[in-house]
Amino acid sequence: MTDLRQHAPERMIPPTDPPSVPVTVLIGNPRRGSRTAAVARHVTGALRTGLAELGVRLGEPHPVDLAELGADLPSRLIAGTAAHAPLEQVLARVRGPGLLVVVSPTFKGSYTGLLKLFLDMLPREGLLPGTVAVPVMTAGWAQHRYVADAQLRPLLVELGAVVPVRGLAVLEEEFGDLDAAVAGWTTAAAPVLAAVLRSCQTPSVGPHRPAEPVPVHQPAQLR
Repeated sequence: MTDLRQHAPERMIPPTDPPSVPVTVLIGNPRRGSRTAAVARHVTGALRTGLAELGVRLGEPHPVDLAELGADLPSRLIAGTAAHAPLEQVLARVRGPGLLVVVSPTFKGSYTGLLKLFLDMLPREGLLPGTVAVPVMTAGWAQHRYVADAQLRPLLVELGAVVPVRGLAVLEEEFGDLDAAVAGWTTAAAPVLAAVLRSCQTPSVGPHRPAEPVPVHQPAQLR
């Protein structure tokens, strides 16, 4: 008897596109509707376009504007409790794997105290594996052109993020033409980010799955 299975055509499984990479945009300006937020949106949009051309699809950006959360941060840090459920959800969102774009104005030669206050709520190496971070800062003086690499990058590395590209600083004099201010940096950064994001993509990095709640104990530096 002939075994018909030997002649059955192989079932072709169509290739599937890799899932989109979750994107969180953390804005550390204490003012609502700030120009820093406008820069954050522009940089994220430029990255989505540049990475799409290289075959890496970013999801819809999820903004976390600390100007909207400022009143809750001191009480959460001091009390060390999970009383603020919405804030716990935001912390989980920021910790999750994917692309994390962190944008802050330059205050006293560094990032804002509000951003530091928020990130101090995360445990040591609180950013989960698979988090690829991009440091961006706005500045008023040309002397602060490298402040993103000098100040913000080490903080993100300390928290466990992979920071594969140099930081971007956008000067106030460049606010009128953000396309020109961001284009050169995006051209250089996009291929590196594409390669790193591809290596980080796993089946678990699909539709965003929030991280586990942040432990309620005090940060190590405050204990």
